Amino acid sequence: MAEQPFGRVRLIEMVVESVRVHMLSSQHVVILKQSERDRYLPIWIGPSEANAIAMRLQGLSAERPLTHDLMVSVLAALGANISRVVVTHVTDGTFHARLYLENASGDESDVDSRTSDAIAVAVRSGSPIYVDERVLDEAGVEPDETEEGGEDEEQLAVFREFVNSLDVDIESGEKGPPAEES
Repeated sequence: MAEQPFGRVRLIEMVVESVRVHMLSSQHVVILKQSERDRYLPIWIGPSEANAIAMRLQGLSAERPLTHDLMVSVLAALGANISRVVVTHVTDGTFHARLYLENASGDESDVDSRTSDAIAVAVRSGSPIYVDERVLDEAGVEPDETEEGGEDEEQLAVFREFVNSLDVDIESGEKGPPAEES
């Protein structure tokens, strides 16, 4: 089920649509897409996390485990897994996330995480990614349709301008500026 009530919070299931590089600033962005709707959440992230997410989406592995791979392996060795990742809120343009961990006995705990790290871990573990609906309402982008059924060009222009300002789709390997390493 894509939309799940969780207490008083409504969580929306998302998938990683792509990882891109902004053409003018060389900043990296991961774009989450709502599973059952055309609603997007762009989140600016660091180059290391962008590369870690993109590598996994492409089915590539580093010669030695990256930090996110190590975390998933350590949790598995301890008999725990990541049940879900939740982007909980955004404050002054900074997204916050929580990793929900389930141990072998079924007990669950959660830990604070940078959103980019949480997404990198989620793509490695196959864990679902959820976003608090209030975050989508505040920072999400959604192409609207007019009542006549056609797309509202004025509203779509903002989203198109944003996407067109992104130079490279790391996931598909299109040409653009090289990603930085830290």
